[in-house]
Amino acid sequence: MSSAQDGYYLPQPSHWPVVGSLGLALTTGGFAMALPASAGGEMGSLTTMYIGFAVVVFMLFGWFGVVAKESESGAYNAQVDRSFRMGMGWFIFSEVMFFAAFFGVLFYMRVFAQAWQGGESDNAIMNLTHDWLYSEYKPVWPHAGPTGGEVNAISPWGIPALNTALLLASSVTVTIAHHALRAGHRGALVLWLLISVVLGFIFIGFQVYEYIHLYSVGVKLTSGAYGSTFYMLTGFHGLHVTIGAIILLVILVRCIKGHFKPESHFGFEAAAWYWHFVDVVWLGLFIFVYIL
Repeated sequence: MSSAQDGYYLPQPSHWPVVGSLGLALTTGGFAMALPASAGGEMGSLTTMYIGFAVVVFMLFGWFGVVAKESESGAYNAQVDRSFRMGMGWFIFSEVMFFAAFFGVLFYMRVFAQAWQGGESDNAIMNLTHDWLYSEYKPVWPHAGPTGGEVNAISPWGIPALNTALLLASSVTVTIAHHALRAGHRGALVLWLLISVVLGFIFIGFQVYEYIHLYSVGVKLTSGAYGSTFYMLTGFHGLHVTIGAIILLVILVRCIKGHFKPESHFGFEAAAWYWHFVDVVWLGLFIFVYIL
């Protein structure tokens, strides 16, 4: 194995990628198995998904611990740092494409599918389909689909607006914490990063409360295109916020222990990049899902 001074650092073989893959498979597979078999059906048990999520969290803490030990031991040199930055950049790009696909689905449903099903298309076949199958369907949004009827729009000015303020504030506090780290102000670093973590978990709590309220008033994952696109977009974003908050919490613990230096702290920077990314995605959600 090369030292940090001699060349690129190669870590020892690890079991954590296998554990992470198992957790992700259980999470996504458990969610897929819980989906209703038909429109209007009831969701199945989410137990497998919860188990998978717990495995993912366990993996994150375990793998973070290994990486932290390697970092503090001085194993990473400038070349490794550059590769980390490139890797994180490509990872965030892949996440951008992930959410772009869901935003694309929302755009397709609202701009094209609504018009086609409502008989407002230039395509004669589409208009005949409306006349024969969905003659009473009105292309309005939100809507639960041709057979599901209209649903009440979710107001953006309650919990969504509050959550927007929380995430924007947390982005500012993370930036302040970063400046404190670069200036060597350890106390300010810990304080502002702690505030960021608290804001992140408050966001998650409000989103859970919002979901419970929406289900109680009939806005569900099975509420046609509106319900499915809403919960898929906000749900996956909520998952990313949860993971981001856990990452910031780990970074906070490391800062309290005295990790990171003003001139070398990519672990902190990577967490900050990820957090800013989820903040930007939320702004898109707030505008295109809640307001428009």
